[in-house]
Amino acid sequence: MNKKQKKTLERILIAVALVIVLKLLPALPMPVELALYCIPYLVVGWDVLRKALKGIKNRQPFDECFLMAVATVGAFALGDYVEGCAVIIFYQIGELFQSVAVGKSRQSIASLMDIRPDYANIEGEDGKLEQVDPDEVEVGTVIVVQPGERVPIDGVIVEGASALNTAALTGESLPRDVNAGDEVISGCVNMTGLLKVRTTKEFGESTVSKILDLVENSSMKKARAENFITRFARVYTPAVCYGALALALLPPVVLLLMGQPARFGDWVYRALTFLVISCPCALVISIPLSFFGGIGGASSCGILIKGSTYLEELANTGVVVFDKTGTLTQGTFKVTGIHPAEGVTDAALVEAAALAESWSKHPISLSIKAAYGKPIDAARVTDVQELGGHGVTAKVDGKSVAAGNARLMEKLGLAVPAVDGVGTIVHVAVEGSYAGYLLISDVVKPHSADAIRALKASGVRKTVMLTGDAQPVAQAVAQQLGLDEYHAGLLPGDKVDQIEKLLAAKQPKENLAFVGDGINDAPVLSRADVGIAMGALGSDAAIEAADVVLMDDDPAKIALAMRIARRTLRIVHQNIVFALGIKALCLLLGALGIAGMWAAIFADVGVMVIAVLNATRALYTKDLTKN
Repeated sequence: MNKKQKKTLERILIAVALVIVLKLLPALPMPVELALYCIPYLVVGWDVLRKALKGIKNRQPFDECFLMAVATVGAFALGDYVEGCAVIIFYQIGELFQSVAVGKSRQSIASLMDIRPDYANIEGEDGKLEQVDPDEVEVGTVIVVQPGERVPIDGVIVEGASALNTAALTGESLPRDVNAGDEVISGCVNMTGLLKVRTTKEFGESTVSKILDLVENSSMKKARAENFITRFARVYTPAVCYGALALALLPPVVLLLMGQPARFGDWVYRALTFLVISCPCALVISIPLSFFGGIGGASSCGILIKGSTYLEELANTGVVVFDKTGTLTQGTFKVTGIHPAEGVTDAALVEAAALAESWSKHPISLSIKAAYGKPIDAARVTDVQELGGHGVTAKVDGKSVAAGNARLMEKLGLAVPAVDGVGTIVHVAVEGSYAGYLLISDVVKPHSADAIRALKASGVRKTVMLTGDAQPVAQAVAQQLGLDEYHAGLLPGDKVDQIEKLLAAKQPKENLAFVGDGINDAPVLSRADVGIAMGALGSDAAIEAADVVLMDDDPAKIALAMRIARRTLRIVHQNIVFALGIKALCLLLGALGIAGMWAAIFADVGVMVIAVLNATRALYTKDLTKN
């Protein structure tokens, strides 16, 4: 507990001790007894009275503090000093309990996401390391990461080899081996060797900053259940206040008109009991806490959910649409076939394609450059133009070179041969003449088939793949993974059109999720009900546009995210039904005079404690990860 919570506990214990002592004293005159019982009441409840008075002053009186103040002061007015003190003591116990529970949830998330680096090491001219603020490190600077330190900024290893602990980012316990030339993301812990890393981003744009920003701002986007509770409390609290007032005044008036004793004290007591029972703390506290726990539990598994509204949307997902490259497949392409035209050598074809693609970071371009296997002289390449959905054109040694798909060749007025191989075809033209084509194959991720099966088991009705690849490639991958539907040969705009059709065809109250990783996926991620991005290797644009980010690029985590979301929603609904059911029953019993102040205390504090305990279950996900 923090200092404030410890102080509250001390006040509760002092108040309980004073009430017990006063209860054991012999009968005292009423003014003396009132004055003495005011001491424990004010010790534990002065802040509740202050908040109630502040609410009245600000013309916003209808909250739980107002209800507690009216009920306890009323109990004192009726001479029920012990019950008045008991109500305020148990209310403070409940508040302390929920404060500790929320604090533990925040602490759990903070420890999971405790990845913000305090410094970056820069090597000086004398070889000594200087610790500087990560915000001050410019792009392109070489930083040194020693064993045991966190990687402070995204970059590429220029020297050294090590194993990285990525548990805080991806939820995976196995370390990842890295060598010179590998990309590293901030937040990972360097376990073994010394690494020198050339930064590729500023600290504010690095992975660790984006993750912290996502988690910190996740509570800003409220789910429908949270908004319902806010609206409900706004109407409910004044309604029960006026209901209690009516309960205190109307029955005695009716009894007087009927010639019977009014029994004002009895009806006022019932009204005060009614107020204590009606306090909506259980709902107001436990519902946000449930969503907060669900988001925290997901983050411990390497799944970042940007807000509780997306957690709710994810729970109701019935259609999941995948991009292919980098999502279902590894995105690590290899040139598996070189087919030059007559008069062109294999080496000349690969060289022309590699130089034309030299400026591109696309996985297909990287595979062509890997097949070339030589350092690329950037001075040989000029006038590079990337044509979305077609390919690239460039000047290589002064000659025009075009590398891309059949649509690009058609645009240039060139005929292409029929191709039987399954894979991505990159056609090459030099100086307006067809030079041949390269066959490039992608590799399906090891967990992709399991991910599709897990989604089906989780109740997903339809799985769809959208890709810009040719029909044979798409068909082979779809059959291998057991997808329900696929659409091939799509441009970025075509993907949005397909999403629109799928959205129109989905069932009522069913959500559509799109899973992608590339910059071309950003518009589709934004259009889907739930956008899921691959975070470790995905583009910044895709991560910004997405609602859910998978930090280890494992599609199997989608089904896990849905299981977490659905259990969180179940906990929320349990709390709503439980709290409202108990409240309604106790309100009825209180109005009839069957339930007294002690039952009211249980209906308020007891229900809140049980609901908060239930809400904290959302934070624990170990049992779900085993499924």
